[in-house]
Amino acid sequence: MTSILIVDDDARLLFLIASVLKTHSYEVVGAKSASEAKNLLLNGNFDIVIVDWMMPNETGIDFIKSIRNSATYISNIPVIMLTAVDNIDSKIVGFESGVDDYVVKPFETRELVVRIKALLNRTQKESVDEIIKFEDCEFSQKTDELTMNGELIYLSTTELILLKTLCSKPNQPFSRAELAKKLSFQVSDRTIDVQITRLRKKIGDNSKNPRIIKTVRYIGYALNVI
Repeated sequence: MTSILIVDDDARLLFLIASVLKTHSYEVVGAKSASEAKNLLLNGNFDIVIVDWMMPNETGIDFIKSIRNSATYISNIPVIMLTAVDNIDSKIVGFESGVDDYVVKPFETRELVVRIKALLNRTQKESVDEIIKFEDCEFSQKTDELTMNGELIYLSTTELILLKTLCSKPNQPFSRAELAKKLSFQVSDRTIDVQITRLRKKIGDNSKNPRIIKTVRYIGYALNVI
């Protein structure tokens, strides 16, 4: 399920947007400040961020600049800016800061839904074409092929699903529960741990001191891509 983070100190607007998006089967989480949003981003798994330009303490522009400079997955997360200012100079400032799209207030919620779909389609299509590189390995998100030093590495269905999930957002931690949900059958945390150990072995990663698939304490696992 697509997960969306809404950052807006206007509780009424936040509730309205969240209510509409949930009817379109989006998972929605709200934050009333930039600091709260950053904490949620670093500890969650979001596909898109919707942020209001005018917020107290840290504006939407400052917030976007800070996440674009992050060393984690959030640096590439798609962002839609909500703003009451509709002029070219302001839009240029936003785009230069890392905004992907704008929705000018007041707006129809159906316009926001269309823009979300269009942005997700564009960014997800771009990510499918990417080759994820780590150590001596390359994983194609388009063909689902893993190679090490140019040689094809066989993966079981479970291993492939886990690797695809980790590669979908490099450097971002996934909980064991999130990884388990990606599988078509119910598994325990222990099963996830065993499959990760097997996957590490196939990509030449030392389970006692992993460099590629990192164990994130109290959370789960993350693919370490520099």
